[in-house]
Amino acid sequence: MLDWFKVRIQYILPKHLLSRMVGWLAAAEAGAITQFFIKIFIKSFNVDMDEAKHSDPANYLSFNAFFTRELKEDIRPIEGDNQQLCHSVDGRVSQFGKIIGDDVFQAKGHNYSLTTLLGGKPELASVFKGGDFATIYLSPKDYHRIHMPIDGKLTDMLHVPGELFSVNPLTAENVPGLFARNERVVTIFDTSVGKVAIVLVGATIVASIETVWAGNITPPAGKTVQHWQYENQDIELSKGDEMGRFKLGSTIVVCFEPNAIEFAELEAGMVTRLGQPFAYVKEESADANDTKGTDKA
Repeated sequence: MLDWFKVRIQYILPKHLLSRMVGWLAAAEAGAITQFFIKIFIKSFNVDMDEAKHSDPANYLSFNAFFTRELKEDIRPIEGDNQQLCHSVDGRVSQFGKIIGDDVFQAKGHNYSLTTLLGGKPELASVFKGGDFATIYLSPKDYHRIHMPIDGKLTDMLHVPGELFSVNPLTAENVPGLFARNERVVTIFDTSVGKVAIVLVGATIVASIETVWAGNITPPAGKTVQHWQYENQDIELSKGDEMGRFKLGSTIVVCFEPNAIEFAELEAGMVTRLGQPFAYVKEESADANDTKGTDKA
């Protein structure tokens, strides 16, 4: 009964207003008050501050600064060679598997539309049909910067307005089309395994989503999908480079083309750590890219 209430109350809460208010408070530099709430948060969610570049809460002037804290140098080594993709975030695997037609698996009894996830753009979605996806949930205690799983050149970014439901496991199991329903930032990269989509999904009280090339993307004005194209700009990021961040917790969905990668030993519910093995390049994918290089030559 309590779980039912937790889900149903989200349908009537003013989620955007609540999130913007929390965002304003999280950005405030309120001295002792800010420090008090940071310490309460650390204790409540058992945040491991020994991993942070600045372990003393007094170093953070705002809650946002604390929440997007850097890690100590080399505490998350980027593993593997160019035949191995690394995890993009500290989090937990929600789901992973094949994209069946336009359907992406969310939870038992729930799929959602790949095309809708990618901003209602069939031309972007088509290359990922029949491919692979992984959904990673970032809990409140996690490190909230997102990094590249593979070298990539940015081609597209979209802001897709939407709801701001919680993205915790309970909500994922009970709200249809959750990840294609919430506000999100879609990024598309050209890589050695073809196109890769990294979708940053917003949630209740997520104050904003940022990328390293464009800064703060949400909350913007307007209710229409915004699409930026970068084909003629050289925005290239290497494996392990930071590509964005959440101010308060959320989820990422990563999509690959068919026959591009083979996941490492993933399991639903397993903990992920930035830099650890995520997937391997399939031989046919590597051969195809070698052929492309030969053709260009």
